[in-house]
Amino acid sequence: MNTVGETEIRTQERVLTFFQKTLGYTCLGNWHARQDNSNVEKHLLTDWLKSRQHEDEIITKVLYELDKASALGSNRSLIDANREVYELLRYGVNVQPSTGEHRITVKLIDWEHPFSNDFGIAEEVTLKGEHTKRPDLVLYINGIAIGVLELKRSTVSVSEGIRQNLTNQREDFIERFFATVQLVMAGSEIQGLRYSTIRTPEKQWLHWKETDAHPDAGDNPLFRELSQLCNKTRMLDILHNFIVFDGTIKKICRHNQFFGVKAAQTRIKSREGGIVWHTQGSGKSLTMVWLAKSTLETIPNARVLIITDRTELDEQIEKVFNGVNENIRRTQSGAHLLQVLANSAERLVCSLVHKFGRSGEIADADTDDYDDYVEDIEKHLSDGFQPRGEFFVFVDECHRTQSGKLHKAMKVLLPNAMLIGFTGTPLLKNDKQRSIETFGTYIHTYKYDEAVEDSVVLDLRYEARDVDQNLTSQEEIDQWFEDKTSGLTERAKARLRKRWITMQNVLSSRERLGKIVADIVLDMAERDRLKSGRGNAMLVADSIFSACRFFELFQETPLKGRCAIVTSYRPSADTVAREETGEGRTDRQTEYYVYRQMLAQHFNEPENTAMHKADLFEREVKELFIKKPEKMKLLIVVDKLLTGFDAPPATYLYIDKNMQDHYLKNGNQS
Repeated sequence: MNTVGETEIRTQERVLTFFQKTLGYTCLGNWHARQDNSNVEKHLLTDWLKSRQHEDEIITKVLYELDKASALGSNRSLIDANREVYELLRYGVNVQPSTGEHRITVKLIDWEHPFSNDFGIAEEVTLKGEHTKRPDLVLYINGIAIGVLELKRSTVSVSEGIRQNLTNQREDFIERFFATVQLVMAGSEIQGLRYSTIRTPEKQWLHWKETDAHPDAGDNPLFRELSQLCNKTRMLDILHNFIVFDGTIKKICRHNQFFGVKAAQTRIKSREGGIVWHTQGSGKSLTMVWLAKSTLETIPNARVLIITDRTELDEQIEKVFNGVNENIRRTQSGAHLLQVLANSAERLVCSLVHKFGRSGEIADADTDDYDDYVEDIEKHLSDGFQPRGEFFVFVDECHRTQSGKLHKAMKVLLPNAMLIGFTGTPLLKNDKQRSIETFGTYIHTYKYDEAVEDSVVLDLRYEARDVDQNLTSQEEIDQWFEDKTSGLTERAKARLRKRWITMQNVLSSRERLGKIVADIVLDMAERDRLKSGRGNAMLVADSIFSACRFFELFQETPLKGRCAIVTSYRPSADTVAREETGEGRTDRQTEYYVYRQMLAQHFNEPENTAMHKADLFEREVKELFIKKPEKMKLLIVVDKLLTGFDAPPATYLYIDKNMQDHYLKNGNQS
């Protein structure tokens, strides 16, 4: 007996009719009572392959390879099987007709001609497992289950359909069916459609957003989004060009990534540069991946060079591309870069901008001084230097390269290269015009307010905290403590007061910085997420010297061992060689000695050896901040890590610097 509610049945019937009449899918029937339903309907796939003039022997081998790829068990997880099936779908099945004959590739989907494929839809597909389940609608392409859609009546949240899909993917339900499924969906006629790939947590399901829809959809949000996402051409485009496997996580594009890549592809065809402005946290790195893949696949002689201006961004780009099995060569020096540019076999390359100097000796590109790079290039390029291939240069965080000197360096090295700038930061009034002159007009934008509306990033909530410049009396200190702890129980206040007493003598004598430190320490003890060990924070200082002063104060609080400074500073004895005055430490000496002590404390070794491990220190504390916030609660920064830092959201961002016309406000939106 069909147990689906009458209301959901009527919704299902309307959706089924829309797929048939508007989207052109063939109705395969109600498979509620049908036996042996499968994610590969072999008779349908066989019929399609025969229409492609393949012989029975070839078809038998293709079916065998597809069965083998989709099988679970023997230490093969669902993601392993799904990845292998996706490879067969995208690239075809390589088979040998018979002994001694050349192997051939048999396509399971005709990606170039969407309407040459058989699109079908079946309802109430009963699947038997440890627990029998019945997906509402299953989409088939050439007999292969590609999509699953769970529908909910208007009075029920779409989240129920999402959870139903996630339950069905469990091992004790119908996990094996999802080995071929590329698109998992849930929807209602009130809330519209949500989509994802297999094993995607509920909070990461996506909502497609597009102005145009099929006229037949009317104002129905579900029909509008189905017409946008599941029409034959769009679906094949997304499945072929906008899916990646990042380790054990399968990812599909958001609407901003899809349309950003499409707009950039149009520019690439006409060899016209420009700027992609997608706000921080909206997946800019994957947008680069998909654009690079399409460029390399569609332009035979194409080479893609991705330029960053900071080491952590260079590392991040390499990690993202390697994570999705795209081989990218990360250059190690200026000389190495020139060598790679002359080797056409290296089609995908990333490089720090400062490596455009032959010696590669510039320690950090934060100086934004490109004169040395251009001069060094012109000085050391050999007469016979010749880059091989047609270059497309992606410049990450292009808002920091406003002067045009980077463009000049590109023209020296790669005179015919096309430049595309990527930024997550709105271009400020003073440099907007220069950016457009350097890279070209905007290709695509996805701004902060759009991302907040789409729940892609969290909105920033600002709380102004005035800090008195002087603490003149014990009464003021006590009153400040009472104000900060108002609303807490007496027991909680007493617990915090014990900590406060141990800090009071130190902090009350350090005036403003001490009060800021106390403020943050109290937040760590009082705010739910911070005290739980799941949250973390950044403190933005106005200088490296101030960052070091803050760090010293935190060493006398419960945050000792759980906070760190992350800046471009690297301790060197040369910087303090002539600083001794006999009248106390200078600013440079403070920076030097605090860094030495911090590194020695972290590595538990003498300062003289630990001081040379600043880069390793930075990598380790960043990893702790991301993966184990209970062990690294606070990073003290100046400018570094404010953009391009691939980390979960920081719970709090404390700012102790002038923020007028500053890029920082967009540095931590995710």
